[in-house]
Amino acid sequence: MAAIGWREIADQAKPGVDRKRLTELYRIARPNAKSGTAISGASQVWRFVNEIRVGDGVITYSPSNRTYLVGRVTGECVHHPEWSEEGMSLARTVEWQSRELDRDELSLPTKNSLGSTLTVFLLPPHAQGELTSWLNGTPKPAVAPLEEVVADLQDEELADPYADIQTAALERIKDLVSAIGPRDMEQLVAGILRAMGYKTQVSPVGADRGKDIIASPDGFGFENPRIVVEVKHRGGQMGSPQIRSFLGGRHKDDRGLYVSTGGFTKDALYEAERATVPLTLWNLDTLVRTLVEHYEATDSETKRLVPLKRMYWPA
Repeated sequence: MAAIGWREIADQAKPGVDRKRLTELYRIARPNAKSGTAISGASQVWRFVNEIRVGDGVITYSPSNRTYLVGRVTGECVHHPEWSEEGMSLARTVEWQSRELDRDELSLPTKNSLGSTLTVFLLPPHAQGELTSWLNGTPKPAVAPLEEVVADLQDEELADPYADIQTAALERIKDLVSAIGPRDMEQLVAGILRAMGYKTQVSPVGADRGKDIIASPDGFGFENPRIVVEVKHRGGQMGSPQIRSFLGGRHKDDRGLYVSTGGFTKDALYEAERATVPLTLWNLDTLVRTLVEHYEATDSETKRLVPLKRMYWPA
């Protein structure tokens, strides 16, 4: 399935429904919603119901894995009122490809195109071409100039440039973090911990025996809490064997932090939950959100690794 929400107007979103009528219904359901939000939401529902055809390609994103799943639409839009509590009651059947695409393997123009804050939008030709080449086993990066993600929309009002902009910004920051090297990743994690009030020691290059970083109040690890940190930059998900190996070398008074930008398997999460030593797991999403939360307090070296700029806009 591919499904969307907007349950306030889902039962009225039938094939052939007028787009303006959907916008009116949205405003009735949410009288305090901004005009751009109402137009954008109603227009995406209209596209999902009326514009998408059987046989069209579709792509969806998993932020936790940073992978895209590509498929082909096989059915018309159906309203499932029994799904309203979950929030996704408008659905189409889809035949999904078994292979997922890693966001980090795509070119910058395509990543920018896929970074739309809209739920339903049409990909520009250069992005479609690159995705097709990857699925065919002949990867060819997009070389077209950067385009507007929703340039195909006739009415500019349909795209709310501030809708969910925080999520789009986080994905761009993840792109920056993913591009740095393993050693810099250790320095980045240490910098975040310093911004959180700890002093850190980063292990020299070589065998670290599961201790890439030691964080503690005094910087030596003599005072509690003593946090032992292991950092794995990409290289796939970490499993339960890696977690058990990390825990095997810990003292009973240690606190553990395991950072894996490639994520963790379900078995690894279970292993961490039942660990006798307190253990926290950070995937890329958690790492970036923690970085953003403490960014103002980070030192100049950390800001050099991931340069960010604060931005304000009307609420």
